[in-house]
Amino acid sequence: MFTGIVEEMGRVVDLDVEGRSARITVGARAVLEDAKLGDSVAVAGVCLTVTQLGEGSFSADVMPETMARTGLGALRVGDPVNLERAVRADGRLGGHVVSGHVDGQGVVAVIEPGVAWLTMAIDLPEELARFVAPQGSIAVDGVSLTVVGIEGVRFTVGLIPTTLEVTTLGGLRVGDRVNLETDILAKYVARLVAGVPA
Repeated sequence: MFTGIVEEMGRVVDLDVEGRSARITVGARAVLEDAKLGDSVAVAGVCLTVTQLGEGSFSADVMPETMARTGLGALRVGDPVNLERAVRADGRLGGHVVSGHVDGQGVVAVIEPGVAWLTMAIDLPEELARFVAPQGSIAVDGVSLTVVGIEGVRFTVGLIPTTLEVTTLGGLRVGDRVNLETDILAKYVARLVAGVPA
């Protein structure tokens, strides 16, 4: 489990794609401080398992389902990625409950600069729109954000200067694709309301 509070931006050192799967190697510092094999690290919002540790880097295997559902396969060497270690049971839950299981990808539709912040509108897949609510939570490339508003399949978030500086969201442009994870509570409630058997 994660919180959506990014610890650092790492950089893709290598991406070895084989068919529908891949092995990604990411350069990092903070998330390696106490890292060991088998640890979970969210990379651009995707929960991955550390399979190899190097000098200043870690590697993880990416399965076909993950490649199909997320933007990891589109990364290139040198690209920045948001990184977060799994939350400790005695840690603070500063963002919201994030599983690292990406629901799908969205597309940045509008970026409107403000005085000291900016507003970003993102189009999401139609089947995910029902899980997004004003003042609710959503993870965008692993960053915990509050939804300002939603209309149809487009939701809006506000990004403060710190978020723009310490995450990859500050480098996004209109047309860029982002990994989205909707609020896990909303998904469970929708399933219960629909009467899906346990």
